[in-house]
Amino acid sequence: MSASAVFILDVKGKPLISRNYKGDVPMSEIDHFMPLLVQREEEGALAPLLSYGKVHFLWIKHSNLYLVATTLKNANASLVYSFLYKTVEVFCEYFKELEEESIRDNFVIVYELLDELMDFGFPQTTDSKILQEYITQQGNKLETGKSRVPPTVTNAVSWRSEGIKYKKNEVFIDVIESVNLLVSPHARTPPPQPRPGSRRAARCMSPVTSRVHPPAQVNANGSVLLSEIVGTIKLKVFLSGMPELRLGLNDRVLFELTGRSKNKSVELEDVKFHQCVRLSRFDNDRTISFIPPDGDFELMSYRLSTQVKPLIWIESVIEKFSHSRVEIMVKAKGQFKKQSVANGVEISVPVPSDADSPRFKTSVGSAKYMPEKNVVIWSIKSFPGGKEYLMRAHFGLPSVEKEEEEGRPPIGVKFEIPYFTVSGIQVRYMKIIEKSGYQALPWVRYITQSGDYQLRTS
Repeated sequence: MSASAVFILDVKGKPLISRNYKGDVPMSEIDHFMPLLVQREEEGALAPLLSYGKVHFLWIKHSNLYLVATTLKNANASLVYSFLYKTVEVFCEYFKELEEESIRDNFVIVYELLDELMDFGFPQTTDSKILQEYITQQGNKLETGKSRVPPTVTNAVSWRSEGIKYKKNEVFIDVIESVNLLVSPHARTPPPQPRPGSRRAARCMSPVTSRVHPPAQVNANGSVLLSEIVGTIKLKVFLSGMPELRLGLNDRVLFELTGRSKNKSVELEDVKFHQCVRLSRFDNDRTISFIPPDGDFELMSYRLSTQVKPLIWIESVIEKFSHSRVEIMVKAKGQFKKQSVANGVEISVPVPSDADSPRFKTSVGSAKYMPEKNVVIWSIKSFPGGKEYLMRAHFGLPSVEKEEEEGRPPIGVKFEIPYFTVSGIQVRYMKIIEKSGYQALPWVRYITQSGDYQLRTS
């Protein structure tokens, strides 16, 4: 069971447009949504699902709009929320920006899209590329006696149109991995209390990830609380006809099935595929076989929960002079291969909220104080492996006690390393099979980037 009706409301809760799919929920029930939302917000009990009597409201907010689905029965909530987010994605493809004005300016197209996206409360055609074949933003003259239903809607392969032709047949494969890391300092014996006018130093270590090995050795100043790799494989397809593609990875389960060495294999977890992948074949022999959509799409995503060795090691020393100033020294060291380079490195170092008069000195890159966020951003455009850099920051500090009360926010690091995957995943082959027998070129690119990196300081 899915949605009975879908509403798009403005920021005040006034319906802009709606579509009643089943007729079992009175359309006037939406009048109870905004008062209920405001009430729950004031009570601090706001939830993505609100109920009024027997009617349930499943809602999301995008920009200055609310998208609300109503239902009377025990609906598949995850399906409804996936549909609402997919609706936002389709509208953004059509109107670039989804907001109240774009809905008001495109009532006819929005209503047509709502008609095609869902039927009797169940999602139907949600691929924007297919929808754009027959719901256009230009006026169409009515052609009597001709069906306007595109063949892709009734085909078994609804995500790809027939008759696609390219002069040059190519496939671009991007393997992108993000690493999430949370580090907590070990508890230590409190240092002796400083005398008036003396200075204190606080040290913290911030690792930023590396290739998967046995659990990473953690420095005595910090322990890894969370370490995971989130990967995606994205394709950009420029192929003629209706080709079948077969992608081969160094998948550990596949290597075990075929009796190969597991030394250079990767055990993938939580694998999710695009709808074009034949899941039954993957379950049987781990072959990733599919007829791809045209253009850009995400083929699959995966996750690995594993300890990782640091790629960039950050050491920070904070020296405080009582009621006077604070000095921060940050040392960054690249612990990856010398032939690799981390691009766009940003190290965010928190500073007290009452700090002023900033002065910086860096061995490379530039430092910038952002008082609205109470951080210093140290930017390094290019960070080769094996290198070590320093940054010093000096601030006036009228109240050391205030910073002690606030506590210290975590240190964060951002980076991107091309031609490298932290998990060691590899594309072993990409076979392209098409009845005309043309030759196609597959191109592969690997990227490792920072995800959510946090170092809790003591």
